[in-house]
Amino acid sequence: MKANRMEAFSDGVLAIIITIMVLEFKVPEGHDWHALIELGPKIISYIFSFIYIGIYWNNHHHLLHMVRTMNGRLMWLNLLLLFWLSLVPFTTAWMGESHFAATPTALYGLILLLAALSYWLLQRAIIVQHSGDSSFVAAMGKDLKGKLSPLLYLIAALTAYVSPWISGFFFVLVAMIWFLPDKRIEHALRGR
Repeated sequence: MKANRMEAFSDGVLAIIITIMVLEFKVPEGHDWHALIELGPKIISYIFSFIYIGIYWNNHHHLLHMVRTMNGRLMWLNLLLLFWLSLVPFTTAWMGESHFAATPTALYGLILLLAALSYWLLQRAIIVQHSGDSSFVAAMGKDLKGKLSPLLYLIAALTAYVSPWISGFFFVLVAMIWFLPDKRIEHALRGR
């Protein structure tokens, strides 16, 4: 199997995840701006999650362009990543409904932590599979963002019980770190 089949499947799952999140919105009862403002926490949690899914989609796309051959391990690790991302709509809805209560916000952080760890495992498996390509391995070896993100998600999950604002800061920080696609992969692709 070629990586483009796994990428197409992943694209479909990520599109469904975004669709499920937007379907959580119910039309407001009122007909003025105040009725829309009451949806504020749901809208904010949706924006967070939309950006995160977009970041995963973008970086996943770049990562899979590095794969020359597929194997079962990569497919299962990819499914593990998609599993954790498929839980994002649930935690997004719960966090928005609860107005960022501690437990839903902490669970949101834990789901993002597990997704980040799954992405890292997928990336590591791709590196191992391509260990003969020293330029690729060298380019991928310095993964500060990949090592820092799980720690920041863990801090976000734990600080949810102190303040959702502190958690939100860490969620925004990780999103800012990953907003641009991983330049290491772009450089490695140009070097081929």
